[in-house]
Amino acid sequence: MRGARWLWVSLAVLAADRATKYAIERNTTTLFRHSVISDIVVLVHSWNPGIAFSLFSDSKARWLAPLLVVSAVVVMGLLAWMIVAGRAGGALAQCGLALILGGAAGNALDRVLHGGVTDFLEVRLWKYIWPAFNVADSAITVGAVLVLFELLFGASRARGEVPEKLRRTAR
Repeated sequence: MRGARWLWVSLAVLAADRATKYAIERNTTTLFRHSVISDIVVLVHSWNPGIAFSLFSDSKARWLAPLLVVSAVVVMGLLAWMIVAGRAGGALAQCGLALILGGAAGNALDRVLHGGVTDFLEVRLWKYIWPAFNVADSAITVGAVLVLFELLFGASRARGEVPEKLRRTAR
Protein backbone atom coordinates (compact mmCIF):
# COMPACT_ATOMS: atom_id res chain seq x y z
CA MET A 1 0.00 0.00 0.00
CA ARG A 2 2.95 2.29 -0.70
CA GLY A 3 1.04 4.51 -3.10
CA ALA A 4 -2.22 4.85 -1.15
CA ARG A 5 -1.18 8.32 0.03
CA TRP A 6 -1.60 9.56 -3.56
CA LEU A 7 -5.30 8.77 -3.42
CA TRP A 8 -5.68 11.97 -1.35
CA VAL A 9 -4.68 13.90 -4.47
CA SER A 10 -7.45 12.11 -6.39
CA LEU A 11 -9.98 12.92 -3.68
CA ALA A 12 -8.92 16.58 -3.64
CA VAL A 13 -9.36 16.82 -7.41
CA LEU A 14 -12.78 15.15 -7.17
CA ALA A 15 -13.86 17.54 -4.39
CA ALA A 16 -12.61 20.65 -6.23
CA ASP A 17 -14.19 19.51 -9.48
CA ARG A 18 -17.56 18.78 -7.89
CA ALA A 19 -17.54 22.06 -5.91
CA THR A 20 -16.80 24.19 -8.97
CA LYS A 21 -19.33 22.38 -11.14
CA TYR A 22 -21.95 22.71 -8.41
CA ALA A 23 -21.30 26.45 -8.14
CA ILE A 24 -21.74 26.87 -11.90
CA GLU A 25 -24.81 24.63 -12.04
CA ARG A 26 -26.45 26.36 -9.09
CA ASN A 27 -25.65 29.99 -9.90
CA THR A 28 -25.81 30.25 -13.71
CA THR A 29 -27.91 29.21 -16.68
CA THR A 30 -26.62 27.26 -19.67
CA LEU A 31 -26.17 30.39 -21.78
CA PHE A 32 -24.12 32.20 -19.11
CA ARG A 33 -20.93 33.98 -20.28
CA HIS A 34 -18.68 36.22 -18.20
CA SER A 35 -15.28 37.49 -19.28
CA VAL A 36 -12.69 36.84 -16.55
CA ILE A 37 -9.55 38.04 -18.30
CA SER A 38 -10.28 40.42 -21.16
CA ASP A 39 -12.15 37.92 -23.35
CA ILE A 40 -9.16 35.54 -23.21
CA VAL A 41 -10.54 33.50 -20.30
CA VAL A 42 -14.32 33.31 -20.23
CA LEU A 43 -16.49 31.72 -17.56
CA VAL A 44 -19.30 29.84 -19.29
CA HIS A 45 -21.89 27.23 -18.44
CA SER A 46 -21.98 24.43 -20.97
CA TRP A 47 -23.02 20.83 -20.87
CA ASN A 48 -21.22 18.10 -22.82
CA PRO A 49 -22.84 14.67 -23.21
CA GLY A 50 -19.88 13.54 -25.36
CA ILE A 51 -16.21 13.10 -24.60
CA ALA A 52 -13.19 15.41 -24.75
CA PHE A 53 -13.47 18.41 -27.08
CA SER A 54 -17.23 17.71 -27.38
CA LEU A 55 -16.63 14.67 -29.60
CA PHE A 56 -19.84 12.62 -29.97
CA SER A 57 -21.85 15.34 -28.20
CA ASP A 58 -24.43 15.27 -31.00
CA SER A 59 -24.71 11.48 -30.95
CA LYS A 60 -28.17 10.06 -30.35
CA ALA A 61 -26.81 6.58 -29.59
CA ARG A 62 -28.35 5.30 -26.36
CA TRP A 63 -25.35 3.07 -25.64
CA LEU A 64 -22.82 5.94 -25.59
CA ALA A 65 -23.47 7.26 -22.06
CA PRO A 66 -23.35 3.81 -20.38
CA LEU A 67 -20.23 2.94 -22.39
CA LEU A 68 -18.49 6.12 -21.24
CA VAL A 69 -19.36 5.44 -17.58
CA VAL A 70 -18.30 1.77 -17.75
CA SER A 71 -15.04 2.57 -19.51
CA ALA A 72 -14.30 5.33 -16.96
CA VAL A 73 -14.92 2.90 -14.09
CA VAL A 74 -12.56 0.34 -15.66
CA VAL A 75 -9.84 2.97 -16.18
CA MET A 76 -10.34 4.31 -12.64
CA GLY A 77 -9.98 0.80 -11.22
CA LEU A 78 -6.77 0.24 -13.16
CA LEU A 79 -5.34 3.60 -12.10
CA ALA A 80 -6.25 3.06 -8.44
CA TRP A 81 -4.62 -0.38 -8.52
CA MET A 82 -1.45 0.99 -10.14
CA ILE A 83 -1.22 3.76 -7.55
CA VAL A 84 -1.95 1.62 -4.48
CA ALA A 85 0.22 -1.29 -5.62
CA GLY A 86 3.14 1.05 -6.23
CA ARG A 87 3.28 0.19 -9.95
CA ALA A 88 3.00 3.78 -11.13
CA GLY A 89 6.70 4.59 -11.30
CA GLY A 90 8.30 7.54 -9.54
CA ALA A 91 6.68 10.37 -7.65
CA LEU A 92 5.83 12.39 -10.77
CA ALA A 93 4.05 9.47 -12.42
CA GLN A 94 2.24 8.60 -9.18
CA CYS A 95 1.06 12.17 -8.81
CA GLY A 96 0.12 12.27 -12.48
CA LEU A 97 -1.93 9.09 -12.28
CA ALA A 98 -3.62 10.36 -9.11
CA LEU A 99 -4.59 13.56 -10.95
CA ILE A 100 -5.93 11.53 -13.88
CA LEU A 101 -7.86 9.29 -11.49
CA GLY A 102 -9.44 12.28 -9.72
CA GLY A 103 -10.35 13.91 -13.02
CA ALA A 104 -11.82 10.70 -14.43
CA ALA A 105 -13.85 10.27 -11.23
CA GLY A 106 -15.15 13.84 -11.43
CA ASN A 107 -16.31 13.51 -15.02
CA ALA A 108 -17.72 10.00 -14.44
CA LEU A 109 -19.71 11.26 -11.45
CA ASP A 110 -21.09 14.06 -13.61
CA ARG A 111 -22.16 11.53 -16.25
CA VAL A 112 -23.92 9.41 -13.64
CA LEU A 113 -25.64 12.42 -12.00
CA HIS A 114 -26.51 14.42 -15.13
CA GLY A 115 -25.93 12.26 -18.20
CA GLY A 116 -23.14 14.59 -19.32
CA VAL A 117 -20.32 16.79 -18.05
CA THR A 118 -20.58 20.41 -16.94
CA ASP A 119 -17.83 22.57 -18.42
CA PHE A 120 -17.24 26.17 -17.41
CA LEU A 121 -13.92 27.60 -18.63
CA GLU A 122 -13.26 28.73 -22.15
CA VAL A 123 -9.93 30.06 -23.42
CA ARG A 124 -9.69 32.23 -26.52
CA LEU A 125 -6.58 33.15 -28.44
CA TRP A 126 -7.30 35.52 -31.31
CA LYS A 127 -9.96 33.72 -33.38
CA TYR A 128 -9.32 30.29 -31.87
CA ILE A 129 -11.67 29.19 -29.09
CA TRP A 130 -10.54 26.23 -27.01
CA PRO A 131 -13.53 23.98 -26.17
CA ALA A 132 -14.93 24.60 -22.69
CA PHE A 133 -13.37 22.51 -19.93
CA ASN A 134 -13.47 22.02 -16.15
CA VAL A 135 -11.26 21.16 -13.16
CA ALA A 136 -11.39 17.43 -13.96
CA ASP A 137 -10.23 18.03 -17.52
CA SER A 138 -7.40 20.23 -16.25
CA ALA A 139 -6.31 17.57 -13.75
CA ILE A 140 -6.32 14.90 -16.47
CA THR A 141 -4.19 17.11 -18.72
CA VAL A 142 -1.67 18.04 -16.02
CA GLY A 143 -1.55 14.40 -14.89
CA ALA A 144 -0.81 13.22 -18.43
CA VAL A 145 1.99 15.78 -18.74
CA LEU A 146 3.52 14.60 -15.44
CA VAL A 147 3.38 10.95 -16.51
CA LEU A 148 4.92 11.82 -19.88
CA PHE A 149 7.64 13.86 -18.18
CA GLU A 150 8.42 10.92 -15.87
CA LEU A 151 8.58 8.56 -18.86
CA LEU A 152 10.92 10.84 -20.79
CA PHE A 153 13.19 12.06 -18.01
CA GLY A 154 12.51 9.94 -14.88
CA ALA A 155 15.22 7.27 -14.92
CA SER A 156 17.97 9.49 -16.28
CA ARG A 157 16.93 12.46 -14.12
CA ALA A 158 17.51 10.33 -11.03
CA ARG A 159 21.11 9.82 -12.19
CA GLY A 160 21.48 13.43 -13.35
CA GLU A 161 21.87 12.42 -17.01
CA VAL A 162 20.22 13.57 -20.20
CA PRO A 163 18.97 10.65 -22.30
CA GLU A 164 20.99 9.95 -25.46
CA LYS A 165 18.00 10.61 -27.73
CA LEU A 166 17.58 14.08 -26.27
CA ARG A 167 21.30 14.82 -26.44
CA ARG A 168 21.30 14.01 -30.17
CA THR A 169 18.26 16.22 -30.90
CA ALA A 170 19.70 19.12 -28.93
CA ARG A 171 22.79 19.32 -31.15
